[in-house]
Amino acid sequence: MPQKLDWRLSSENCCFYPKYGKTMKQIKRAFLDTEDGQILYRVGGEGEPLLLLHQQPRSSDEFRELITILAQNIQVIAMDLMGFGDSDKPPRMYSVADYGKTVIALLDELGIQKVSILGNHTGAFVAGEVAAAYRDRVEKLILCNVPGFDEEGKAKLLKIFTEGLKIKEDGYHLMKRWLARSDYVGSFKLNHRWVLDDLKCFGYPMYAVWAVASYCLDAEERFSLIKCPTLLLWGLEDVEQFERLGLSKAKDRFFVTKAIPHSKVVELEGGNICMMNQMPEEISKIVIDFLDVRGH
Repeated sequence: MPQKLDWRLSSENCCFYPKYGKTMKQIKRAFLDTEDGQILYRVGGEGEPLLLLHQQPRSSDEFRELITILAQNIQVIAMDLMGFGDSDKPPRMYSVADYGKTVIALLDELGIQKVSILGNHTGAFVAGEVAAAYRDRVEKLILCNVPGFDEEGKAKLLKIFTEGLKIKEDGYHLMKRWLARSDYVGSFKLNHRWVLDDLKCFGYPMYAVWAVASYCLDAEERFSLIKCPTLLLWGLEDVEQFERLGLSKAKDRFFVTKAIPHSKVVELEGGNICMMNQMPEEISKIVIDFLDVRGH
């Protein structure tokens, strides 16, 4: 049952969208205290709750555009995973199961007994683990851009973790991060937001990379425990990009349809790694249709 929340901290500006003819709901930000540090979360809207879990090395900012649209119909919560965005760096390496526990801690803080979850990339692995381990807490599940890693892909993930994001004395890491996605991110303003999230991770281990690399080969077994209604959403350009990088073969993503045979599949032409920011209206329609909720 959605709860009334006591807003004690900052809020983000409302946005006016001419095509909707109205101002989008205000999104509030607050922090959850945990034994491993503080977690930043955003929340807005009223109605049935939906939790959004981002990819790494992003933050809940990944869903800024999507939240303002979805909040017209439902209550939307988005959290910065530990080690990312404005959440604290955890005192130890985190596992996907650890990230799942922080999800439950946030739901308990907000008084939400049952929630639907949308997770993208890293967030999809965490969302799937929550649905597998805490089945009585998940209403519906949306897994976006879940890659299927083999041993080679796992090794490349661990290499990324080992190398990490290192601060260079001459500042070259700043330009390197700017150029990393500038050819496909969509706009220089969006690229700036991605780089800001990147830089908050510099000098620290890649917590979520290690967590996913340690989890990915067991993901099919874990996901087979998922019983709730599930939507699998892929952007095909995202899938192809992972194959070009040698991280995951496009066909291997279908391990998840085998693990969750009752799932529904939607594939978007052209959706790339930035699709949550670039295609929020199309994605929000898919989400609302799947959750079967409408505005008040």
